[in-house]
Amino acid sequence: MSQNLSQTFLAITRNHTDLEWLQGALAPLGQVVSAGSGSLDELLALVDVTCASLVFVGLDREHVVAQCALIEGALEAKPMLAIVALGDGMDNQLVLNAMRAGARDFVSYGSRSSEVSGLVRRLSKRLPAVTPSTQLGGLTVLYGVQSNADGALLANHMAQVVQKSGQQTLLLDLGLPRGDSLALLGLESSFHFGDALRHMRRLDATLIDSAFTRCEVGLRILAYADNDEPLEHTSAAELYMLLSALRQHFQHIVVNLTGQPDSEALRTFVSHCDKLLWYTDQNVLDCRRNLAVLNLWREKGMKLDHARLLVDRYLRSVAPDSEALGKSFGMEIIATLAYSPEVRLNAKNQGVTLFELAPREVLTQSLRTLGECLAKRSETLAKPKSWFSRLRGAQ
Repeated sequence: MSQNLSQTFLAITRNHTDLEWLQGALAPLGQVVSAGSGSLDELLALVDVTCASLVFVGLDREHVVAQCALIEGALEAKPMLAIVALGDGMDNQLVLNAMRAGARDFVSYGSRSSEVSGLVRRLSKRLPAVTPSTQLGGLTVLYGVQSNADGALLANHMAQVVQKSGQQTLLLDLGLPRGDSLALLGLESSFHFGDALRHMRRLDATLIDSAFTRCEVGLRILAYADNDEPLEHTSAAELYMLLSALRQHFQHIVVNLTGQPDSEALRTFVSHCDKLLWYTDQNVLDCRRNLAVLNLWREKGMKLDHARLLVDRYLRSVAPDSEALGKSFGMEIIATLAYSPEVRLNAKNQGVTLFELAPREVLTQSLRTLGECLAKRSETLAKPKSWFSRLRGAQ
């Protein structure tokens, strides 16, 4: 989904530890996405949305018949797919069963990273080139460890600017505290993120038009409900399919993830967005917490070339300054946003945007410029036919 990754691989493994081992081994080559528990329908759907050409399937003695049937079914539906079996390399019967089912190769759990990546490189050279779909909208993620309403405030304003540029835009607010994007605008919603996950196969123009909350400028908002499952309980496979469905209907999606704890789901968003805005301020304690997550991800081999630093509540007279922050994070700074406490407080308390309340304020101008930057970036992507255009065409 993002251009910063060269490939996407799917994997069905025994447990999360095995998945992490595989992700670490293939980090230089791309992203490994868990394909869940082994449903053939789910696997084939993920192959379609990820454009993956290589799948890892774990085998064990207790479930080998069903696992080999899965391999055979996948290859029958997708003959050009390459499947690599995972398991105990000392078990000759497992290896024979895997080869008979059609697996291209067999890798023992715990093999050296160089062996696994070398195998994948060799297989990739023999696989047909897969061209990712160009009919997907842009995806921007705002993330930082801080949990406060300002993340929702900034994401809301950036998304409104993109919407005003003429692109059908969705604000996916999964930041903590929950639902602040709706509260800041005095809006309510009966359809939330959990509903979208449950009904992702029904996400079409009609459902979006009738169920997704819309603000005055036309921006659609999909947020957490209080009773939705925490993000870390959502599988990467579910997120991947939901994002693919949404990106077919919106030309740009802005995702607020501020305050979310580290999880596989969070990393899925971060790895597959077009632009990652890493949100921090000059508070050294918050900077340390942000850097702890950032350094962990870099150690895991996550590609973060698409990340830019967004420094909020910036005071020029206070250390560390923007240059020091940029060096500490190892990122280019995309913007520094003025502190403007009185304007922020009035906007939150009155339920109006900064564009209405203080259009000439430095903070407001900076957010407008930032939103225009995101809009220009997504204009270079092929624009999908929006849900609104489809709705008009059906009338």
